Amino acid sequence: MKAHTRETQSTMTPEKSLQYLKEGNVRFQNNLKANRNLLEQVNDTSEGQFPFATILSCIDSRVSAELVFDQGLGDIFSVRIAGNFVNEDILGSMEFASKLAGTKLIVVLGHTSCGAIKGACDNAKLGNLTKLIEKITPAVDAVKEPKDPELRTSKNLEFVDNVSHMNVDLTIDRIHAESPVLSEMEKNGEIKIIGAMYDVNSGAVTFFE
Repeated sequence: MKAHTRETQSTMTPEKSLQYLKEGNVRFQNNLKANRNLLEQVNDTSEGQFPFATILSCIDSRVSAELVFDQGLGDIFSVRIAGNFVNEDILGSMEFASKLAGTKLIVVLGHTSCGAIKGACDNAKLGNLTKLIEKITPAVDAVKEPKDPELRTSKNLEFVDNVSHMNVDLTIDRIHAESPVLSEMEKNGEIKIIGAMYDVNSGAVTFFE
């Protein structure tokens, strides 16, 4: 499989880009890989890059977007931060990726058993991590069940995963609210912004469609 070129990127649509990621995740789950020569792709992309998707994911070592979607060099922009939330720098990176570099799809990818989410559930305090976790707290507050405080901790993995899902939803809301550039592109059909969850037990990605 060759690296994307300006010509192949121009044929991509938001829907086709999503399908590429879905097919890649199926390959990953079945321990298959597309036939690609990474060193050849280094040469192919040495003078330019033409990725088709931008993926915001957690720094979790189990959730490498390139691996779980079986993509090669030059295929995706990968933005990673603990808790997969956005700030102005990440929004700016996404605007560059979509408006200037031509990606057709933005995926906010949460995952099960997320350590940053667990920290937010437990209101953890640790240096600069404290400020990071505060940005995820709105997702904890938005999940109303269970009401029992003893069940609203990192020990309740169902609660943790529900907060992770909510955090993805709220992150997409923030993208729409804080990036007129991306919101307009989506309204015009130039891009699609979608949420997803990665299951660390199975390797499967579920898209919120």
